[in-house]
Amino acid sequence: MRPPTRVTCLRTLIGSFALIGTALPLLARAQAAVAASGAASSAQPSQIVESVAQTFLADLDSHRAAYQSDPQLLRAAVDRDVLPYFDVQFAARLVLARYWRTATPDQQQRFISAFERSMFTNYGSALLGFQSSRLKVLPTRAAPDATEAIVRTTIRRDDGSTVQINFALHETPQGWKAWDVIVEGVSYVKSFRDDFGAEIEQQGLDAVIRRLEQGERPAQLPNPAAAGS
Repeated sequence: MRPPTRVTCLRTLIGSFALIGTALPLLARAQAAVAASGAASSAQPSQIVESVAQTFLADLDSHRAAYQSDPQLLRAAVDRDVLPYFDVQFAARLVLARYWRTATPDQQQRFISAFERSMFTNYGSALLGFQSSRLKVLPTRAAPDATEAIVRTTIRRDDGSTVQINFALHETPQGWKAWDVIVEGVSYVKSFRDDFGAEIEQQGLDAVIRRLEQGERPAQLPNPAAAGS
């Protein structure tokens, strides 16, 4: 089997991360209804990902043409359904690592906002390539009192090979939120931390934030638009 390139992994990673983020709000509404009957704790993370992801992909199939012709519609959908259920601040703190502690509150907020925008600017279009028939969620059992979970999935590529994707979620006061994705053993958070860390050492945090605010990505990350299917 031909191993996936880093470009393909990153493209699949971001699209998958957006997918799980979009699925979670629907889960939150479903859990609220189930909680009334006292059965909410019985749902396993993998069951949640499976049922809600398929619901979202069906909606994506219905609106794919509109999203392709108007990126702002896709952005609005991501802002509404993804970002509230993706723990951007938690991921940003892990990406900045020790630099988070020395950053001012203004720098922290600017980095969170720029990091969020950068992800969509560079990878939002990867969502449009997702199809429900290509996603397989593997069974995962989490303890009833678990606060962290890894959900394993595979994505089938055009050539028939598969890419293994693990989603890291944690329990927050607002419910389960995704904070990292591991594609073929490569962590999204760690990859960005390594790239940003090198840039911050050389240029300073403000310079990195300004580059992100202008829509640039870390220098070592390839352009996902160059990736094949």
